Amino acid sequence: MKNLSATRNIGISAHIDSGKTTLSERILYYSGVIHKIEEVRGGGSGATMDFMDLEKEKGITITSAATTVYWKDNKINIIDTPGHVDFTVEVERALRVLDSAIMILCAVAGVQSQSITVDRQMKRYRVPRLVFINKMDRVGADPFKAIRDLKEKLGHNAVAMQIPIGSEDDFCGVVDLITMKALYNDGKKGELIVEKEIPPELIDLAKEKRADLLECVSMYNDQLMEDLLEEREIGEQLIYDAVLAGVKSLKLTPVYMGSAFKNKSVQPLLDAICRFLPSPVTAEPTIARDAKDESKTITLVPDKDKPLVCMAFKITDEQFGQLTHVRIYQGTMRKGMNIYNTRTGKKIRVGRLVRMHSDARANIESASAGDIIAMIGVDCASGDTFCDENISVSLESMFIAQPVISLAVTCKDTSAVDRMSKALSRFMKEDPTFRVQTDPESGETIISGMGELHLEIYVERMMREYKVPIEVGAPQVSYREAINQTASFDYTHKKQTGGSGQYACVMGSIEPVNYDDPEAKSFEFNNQIKGGSIPSEYIGACEAGFKDVMAEGPLAAFPMVGIKVNLVDGKYHDVDSSDMAFRICARQAIKQAVRKAGCQLLEPVMKVEVETPSEYQGSIIGDLSSRRGVIGKTEVRDEITVITVTVPLSEMFGYSTIMRSLTQGKATFSMEFDRYVACPRHIQEVVIEARKEKLKEDA
Repeated sequence: MKNLSATRNIGISAHIDSGKTTLSERILYYSGVIHKIEEVRGGGSGATMDFMDLEKEKGITITSAATTVYWKDNKINIIDTPGHVDFTVEVERALRVLDSAIMILCAVAGVQSQSITVDRQMKRYRVPRLVFINKMDRVGADPFKAIRDLKEKLGHNAVAMQIPIGSEDDFCGVVDLITMKALYNDGKKGELIVEKEIPPELIDLAKEKRADLLECVSMYNDQLMEDLLEEREIGEQLIYDAVLAGVKSLKLTPVYMGSAFKNKSVQPLLDAICRFLPSPVTAEPTIARDAKDESKTITLVPDKDKPLVCMAFKITDEQFGQLTHVRIYQGTMRKGMNIYNTRTGKKIRVGRLVRMHSDARANIESASAGDIIAMIGVDCASGDTFCDENISVSLESMFIAQPVISLAVTCKDTSAVDRMSKALSRFMKEDPTFRVQTDPESGETIISGMGELHLEIYVERMMREYKVPIEVGAPQVSYREAINQTASFDYTHKKQTGGSGQYACVMGSIEPVNYDDPEAKSFEFNNQIKGGSIPSEYIGACEAGFKDVMAEGPLAAFPMVGIKVNLVDGKYHDVDSSDMAFRICARQAIKQAVRKAGCQLLEPVMKVEVETPSEYQGSIIGDLSSRRGVIGKTEVRDEITVITVTVPLSEMFGYSTIMRSLTQGKATFSMEFDRYVACPRHIQEVVIEARKEKLKEDA
């Protein structure tokens, strides 16, 4: 399709179990890509976008999947993302390269904990979005409560574009508030949209909600506001133009509703995607930095004839080479052409290009600006920028959260050690939130990730895909250390051993910074050197020396966070000073300052949301309180109570088993990293003592 303005790049994101993959399946069916609807759970071969065996077995999305559909002369590239917070990097990297998104809310639960996380990610990348309130067929469905949640909890200027016809089991369609027509689904699988007059009992509500809609969107179109004030007839196109302007400005969130599982009202959402979400041409321009001079920025133009600029946002190692998912921002990529990785400076020849449909792929000869495709056999890292020989720029990479939980894994079968090593290397390359390291004292292999499920999936994949008999140790919490107060340093490093020696002197201070902010930098370096008291060529060595100490704190050898180093003054020697001298000096100086400042142990605290039948509310709250949980709020939705609480991660291991026994298996919970907080004194002493014992054993 040559017309780029008819292309949409969208992501589908939501809290776990809100119906993302079910909606994706209906979109594929109604657009003619598939001819049979499969469900996420139960029977059949599983939903199209959940292609991994583990996804089909567990009924959850683990990895994001891309596909392309065509709807009424529009091409829509879709990425279906996981809802579980353990796989949040999949959402992060999808939103980084997409022009817009669909946020799905459950009509009963409204805005849930992961909805808040997804919304924060969308705001980070300034992604315009529509909201689809799903599961309108469920008991207790209330779309207007979900809209209130959007306004109150997420701060959205949310406006209903439809009202439901019937509710719960009687939900049968929607009223379009712009055309003022009732829309019903007909046919075996709801493939036909039938337009009728609004049912008489809904006319007053429709008029009321339409007035709210017009008042809300009139802010984005002067002509519409004028017509509204003059009480003139308002044309449909004027409303469409106003909604389009509001969505593009990120100040308006149109809300649609339906039931993907019951095949209701999915097509009107597709119409809205094509009508209101931006194309690569109308989306906010992408800014790149000159690879040679980072102070210079370049605005990329979605033009197929411009020099090529694209970004690798997801990689998967496969039997026949690496599969690299790429978003093309500018220019055209052709099979056989040479491209350059601006991070490594290496020239790469483009071999095979494919268009993805979940795990299936179709060979293509070329792709141009605005497209999302994949390359096969190109070695690179997630977040790398590729250009042709006529331009050299780099694109800002995505935000990567730090892992909070670790496991020790061992393989007793020596013949399988190589396979385990291969598997770990692959997973670490594919998933930036999955880390592997070797404990220097014990020699154990430590894997780290975002949660118990995250690591459990990778352990299971090693067993299945690589046939590695893995033994797993007890979960380990990723504690951190932080300083208590500001402290100064003044350290001189001198060494004379005949010939040129070593000389360096650094002065300054360290101060604690916001370690409780999950997105804050763990280390900040503030160079205040004036007058050349330390030559500029040694400043990098000083920073490296300060950073060296961050790997192990003085309390229990956990990594340090939340330190700002101010380098104020220093001295050097024309002959004896060197990079190594200043690095050693900086290392000793910060050790001196940390001792003065005093340290405290920090523990990761998780934000937990439990949904339980109200009869078990007391038991759940009592158990969470005994785990040092701080209850945030409880909210009753019909017979379900939603409890939001912050709990230290160390207290949450095995919680799902306890929760099931307390509620006869009727409760569910979600958990995500919230922040680091100072450990209570008695917990700190226990952790430090246990750490000393472990280090002693390993020695």
